[in-house]
Amino acid sequence: MGKVLVLNASYEPLNITSWRRAVVLLIKGKAEQVEHNGKFVYADTPLPTVIRLRHYVRVPYKEIPLTRRNILHRDGHSCQYCGCTGDDLTLDHVIPRSRGGEDTWENIVTACVRCNVKKGNRTPKEANMAMRQQPHKPYSGLYFEVTKHIKSGVHQEWQKYVIGS
Repeated sequence: MGKVLVLNASYEPLNITSWRRAVVLLIKGKAEQVEHNGKFVYADTPLPTVIRLRHYVRVPYKEIPLTRRNILHRDGHSCQYCGCTGDDLTLDHVIPRSRGGEDTWENIVTACVRCNVKKGNRTPKEANMAMRQQPHKPYSGLYFEVTKHIKSGVHQEWQKYVIGS
């Protein structure tokens, strides 16, 4: 039936959970329904898509793993030099590894094969290639996951609960 966005008492995104777990939290009175999709679990219980916890929960920062899939998502599945999208996307080190460049969020971008070959073993400045945006480390693991759901078009109602979107 779908996923449910769980907000902290302060309306900050906290977690993504199953609809079953969300309904249990509602029935136990630990959360309140904020959004629903018009479908019903029971005759008098709408299926939630966003719930808010009644009490604030403190959560430690969680690091997002540096993976190909996460870099592609951060860069919008497009080349950071020419903007093209497609299946031939590669990962490019802004400062090449042969020149001391490391595997970090700030040094890896998505690039098409053509731009990656054109840039070669040079920096973007040396290759006279401007980047569309500076690579950066994503701010929050949950923010990252929530934006994946929003971009897929499934949970547009989550948009207003995500800062910076």
